[in-house]
Amino acid sequence: MSRLNPYLSAVQLTQSSQGFSVYYQQRLILQHNTENPCLWVGCGAADIDMFRGNFSIKDKLNEKIALSKARVRECPEGWLVDFSRGDSIRATLQIGVDEAGRLVLNLHNEDQQHNRIWLRLAANPEDHIYGCGEQFSYFDLRGKPFPLWTSEQGVGRNKNSYVTWQADCKENAGGDYYWTFFPQPTFVSTQKYYCHVDSSCYMNFDFSAPDYHELALWENQATLRFECADSYIALLEKLTALLGRQPELPDWVYDGVTLGIQGGTDVCQQKLDTLRQAGVKVNGIWAQDWSGIRMTSFGKRVMWNWKWDSDNYPQLDSRIKQWKEEGVQFLAYINPYVASDKDLCAEAAQKGYLAKDAAGGDYLVEFGEFYGGVVDLTNPEAYTWFKDVIKTNMVELGCSGWMADFGEYLPTDTFLHNGVSAEIMHNAWPALWAKCNYEALQETGKLGELMYFMRAGYTGSQRYSTMMWAGDQNVDWSLDDGLASVVPAALSLGMTGHGLHHSDIGGYTTLFDMKRSKELLLRWCDFSAFTPMMRTHEGNRPGDNWQFDSDAETIAHFARMTTIFTTLKPYLRQAVAQNAATGLPVMRPLFLHYEDDAHTYTLKYQYLLGQDLLVAPVYEQGRDEWSLYLPEDNWVNMWTGETCRGGEVTVTAPLGKPPVFWRAQSEWAPLFASLRTI
Repeated sequence: MSRLNPYLSAVQLTQSSQGFSVYYQQRLILQHNTENPCLWVGCGAADIDMFRGNFSIKDKLNEKIALSKARVRECPEGWLVDFSRGDSIRATLQIGVDEAGRLVLNLHNEDQQHNRIWLRLAANPEDHIYGCGEQFSYFDLRGKPFPLWTSEQGVGRNKNSYVTWQADCKENAGGDYYWTFFPQPTFVSTQKYYCHVDSSCYMNFDFSAPDYHELALWENQATLRFECADSYIALLEKLTALLGRQPELPDWVYDGVTLGIQGGTDVCQQKLDTLRQAGVKVNGIWAQDWSGIRMTSFGKRVMWNWKWDSDNYPQLDSRIKQWKEEGVQFLAYINPYVASDKDLCAEAAQKGYLAKDAAGGDYLVEFGEFYGGVVDLTNPEAYTWFKDVIKTNMVELGCSGWMADFGEYLPTDTFLHNGVSAEIMHNAWPALWAKCNYEALQETGKLGELMYFMRAGYTGSQRYSTMMWAGDQNVDWSLDDGLASVVPAALSLGMTGHGLHHSDIGGYTTLFDMKRSKELLLRWCDFSAFTPMMRTHEGNRPGDNWQFDSDAETIAHFARMTTIFTTLKPYLRQAVAQNAATGLPVMRPLFLHYEDDAHTYTLKYQYLLGQDLLVAPVYEQGRDEWSLYLPEDNWVNMWTGETCRGGEVTVTAPLGKPPVFWRAQSEWAPLFASLRTI
């Protein structure tokens, strides 16, 4: 039979009396026989309940049926496999390649009574798995299931912790190891292939079994794409060619810390003056309360009416110009909802721009002692209107950036303009929100000059989100929700194709008697100096937290660490440019550059910043020394100048000198050596 695509030679399908196997570039991808089928279908009813972005998700599953019989037919595009069980239950799998040579599996469940699919991909027991979006508790995902649903990340995120138990008791907000703002149906195997599923339905990727990965999809069709490479760096280049890449950051991002300040124009000026006079390098002021404040029992909340509050911030327009002339940018805050008691919501409602409830009225979401309307971004007119809000109220005001918050709250029982089920649109919503911000910059000619940072994401965020931040960590030392959790979050996101990541210095969530300590803030500052962006946050209860200006010693610490950060500017800028050009993340797992070192595949709390800096943040309280692993190379201790060849090492790690090593052969060696004198 004549084949239409020359890339099909990379795919081999072999048959036996009991089934078939599919190989792609010598990797076994699918294996099916009557005793161990690769495909199931079933019927379920989703039971999804949302409370303030926290979701309780259950499946009322009526049946799960193995499709053990398979008939393979060749066709010009590849192969068509008919799966069946009995006379009425059927599904098809089309196997082919696309124009870029990727293996494509198109699954279609032809029985309309069934709305669930389970597909088992072949695996080896020794495989490691990475990706699935931003994962805070695990980097190597092997051995566990990972449900993929954008939501609040959860408070505590460990069902064995007291904090998580308290959050669950209060409002089901404790979360679990897999809760994440940014899930994505993409994983990378150490067989050096990636798998990406083109769907936004609820999914569960289960990597528990030794010889297969089971992908569960709450839909009756799906497209899977696979690609292989000889190295992980080349594989990420291929993945990001499919998904898109982030543009380079504005140059001002590397010029210091972005100070999270609330309280008005005069407070911003006073704090800015205090820090700059003490030698702190400041690139911007991020005032999330620029649109006003609402006080709740949770703490200080932003007024969700995306206009400059001139009462709280008098003369802000002229002050923004002054600050910009001094090299200090002004950043604001926005999210895709509008407070029900304010005029933007009234305008959106009058124009018919809000998502609807079952009765056809405007759907209002309870956000914690206030309600918000959901701007229906699937409505082209509403989408354009909201872009104009960004352009007029933020870009024209002179903002150099903003936090584009939320995106994960879309209720599944709302009704949207495009007619697509909100259950299907839920995961896609953060990327649509990112695209709205991206186009606002693009259409004003400000892309590359302005930036925004997001916590929620999905497939498409790679192309449309200029920067991610890790969300709302606790102001504590917990592994699952404190400083430590940011490292696997950045690494997993990098393996999913989004290579720009940072976090709130000191964390955000201050509940259940948590209080940010001075030590935690300083350790987080140390860590953030070796990321693509430094930015502080007061937290939801500022008075309970140690702040960047709480005493002279803290200010001096920020002065030193921001000087280190700005000194690294040319190195960071090169790493960010690599991410924009090839998809190679800025914060990298060690195995990207040390593939032959088996130990690097299990490390989740240390990383490479670019190729030449190895960083191992101190994430435990009261430590003055720290142990880490160095792959075999010539390494130089950043602070002592001592050299090491590799292996497990223990170093002194006082505040202000986090464990950092640089490659002796690096072209940046003179720059790194200069940091010892700061």
